[in-house]
Amino acid sequence: MAGARARALALGCTAGLLLLLSACADCQCPPGPTARPEPQPPRLDLAPVSFEALAGWQDDDPSEALVAFRRSCETIRDQPDDQPVGRSPIAGRVGDWRPICEDAAALPRGSSGTVARAFFERWFVPYRVSDRGDPEGLFTGYYEPLLHGSRRPGGRYTIPLHGPPPDLVRIDLGRFNPDLAGRWIAGRVADGSFVPYYPRGAIENGALAADRLELVWVDDPIDKFFLQIQGSGRVRLDDGSLIRVGYAAQNGHPYRAIGRDLIEIGALSRDQVSMQTIRAWLEANPAAARKIMDRNRSYVFFEEQRILDEDEGPLGAQGVPLTAGRSLAVDLRFLPLGAPVWLETTAPFPEGEGPLRRLMIAQDTGGAIDGVVRGDVFWGAGDRAEAIAGRMKSQGRYDLLLPRALAPTS
Repeated sequence: MAGARARALALGCTAGLLLLLSACADCQCPPGPTARPEPQPPRLDLAPVSFEALAGWQDDDPSEALVAFRRSCETIRDQPDDQPVGRSPIAGRVGDWRPICEDAAALPRGSSGTVARAFFERWFVPYRVSDRGDPEGLFTGYYEPLLHGSRRPGGRYTIPLHGPPPDLVRIDLGRFNPDLAGRWIAGRVADGSFVPYYPRGAIENGALAADRLELVWVDDPIDKFFLQIQGSGRVRLDDGSLIRVGYAAQNGHPYRAIGRDLIEIGALSRDQVSMQTIRAWLEANPAAARKIMDRNRSYVFFEEQRILDEDEGPLGAQGVPLTAGRSLAVDLRFLPLGAPVWLETTAPFPEGEGPLRRLMIAQDTGGAIDGVVRGDVFWGAGDRAEAIAGRMKSQGRYDLLLPRALAPTS
């Protein structure tokens, strides 16, 4: 109450200041509350650097990055020359990338790291990425988990993976206001009003049961929860067959990291939080696990994808298979899909924490990937990929490689 009164006094003095100044030169108004500066929105800054300035550039073998880049080119080449590459104008248009993609396609399959390095040096210029001059950001990892399921519910298989519901409406806000380009909301229409969609807890309690949206049924709610965080995975069915499920839609609620909730309740310390420790806590506390998971109101819907070569990853946001250790998820407001990115950070390898300096290709995005300097490294499938991805929480930076023909500005 005292704070509200002080604000009212300050506003009254401000409004009447011009009228009272001459008549009440000695009046004293209490000082108003100190205004906190508004946080500045993120801003992409680019500064050209040389390849020699990229620590570890000569030590990396970018041959797998070249393979990943070729896959990205398959989607770029199918677009008209005047189509922008990405949401920001920094990456130019498809016509700027077409000769690069044609040259990449002409290189022999299985080209060596030396050939791949020369290709990227020939066509690109590196630009140090920063957010208003700050080049440091957070880099995490993700992987493709394996679940066990069935086409029919029953027995151990009682946990549904849902396809997208027909009443889920996604609205691109950029169509209404150019300043909101890249932003969207999702919800449903109820009684003539657009309302938020059902949150995780309501869906898990059967809000969509009548719609029969179940793709498959799996045997572990915690596996399902982490599958929704990863965005895609494989399911070994009870008949021995293997299917792949990938992200199809999301209910529009913001993603909430339950690691923060476990810190808040004292279950884990900040230094302890990883996918592995979160899973261990959930498994050890089944009575509380559902309640904690429901705090993350975000819910991901899946679609069944064709099984690609088992050595290939799932389809990323660009619609091409991800390459383990070479595909990077980025914030698409700032970096374009298909662009090469030189990453400098560290990773928690099973043999010990070590530097991660390699050429990546931006081929994916995610709900938690938010910021100018922010990335998620795809590590593939299997125990090693899970061990690295689940523990990766590293500070680092990256450089965006853009065609030499462009002269981008921040």
